[in-house]
Amino acid sequence: MKALQDRNLWRNHSFIAGVDEAGRGPLAGPVVACAVILPRHFYHPEIDDSKKLPPKKREELYATIVRVALSYAFGIVDSATIDRINILNATKRAMQSAIDELTPQPDIVLVDGMHLDTCVLKQIPLVKGDTLSISIAAASVLAKVERDTIMRTYHKVYPQYHFYRHKGYPTKLHRQCLSQYGPCPIHRKTFRLL
Repeated sequence: MKALQDRNLWRNHSFIAGVDEAGRGPLAGPVVACAVILPRHFYHPEIDDSKKLPPKKREELYATIVRVALSYAFGIVDSATIDRINILNATKRAMQSAIDELTPQPDIVLVDGMHLDTCVLKQIPLVKGDTLSISIAAASVLAKVERDTIMRTYHKVYPQYHFYRHKGYPTKLHRQCLSQYGPCPIHRKTFRLL
């Protein structure tokens, strides 16, 4: 049950932050992390790993989460920085940036799938954390919707790539666009584009 990890921690902690990211795998655009603090003992049965949810449901849950959250924040690292420091380090930087923006600061941080070397707060890395923690699942939804919104904005700048459809992921359509037009400024040059 997704709330089990959080429920156990709420016994001894007032503010638990869940942290997750969206955008590690795409060929274009930023990586976006979210950190969110939910009210104690909060549960919503539909909040889940964002990849399992259809876009309309994600957006509905986004509205619910931002309404009830005690605090939430985003960390965004652009494609040029990803190329410079690599996607893993960029993801960690985005996550740390999101955590730093939370008010209040959490007592403990639940991080999806990795340990943050720069985080001075108590943290628990959870593999497949968005299936184990309601806080991480909520962060997953917020990060995904935020990144999708950014990619729809980039579509207006670079309409020939159809970013509103594939959000920068390596789909057949995206690869066809790359083959026809070559990379644009938001493509990750260190990724295998074709």
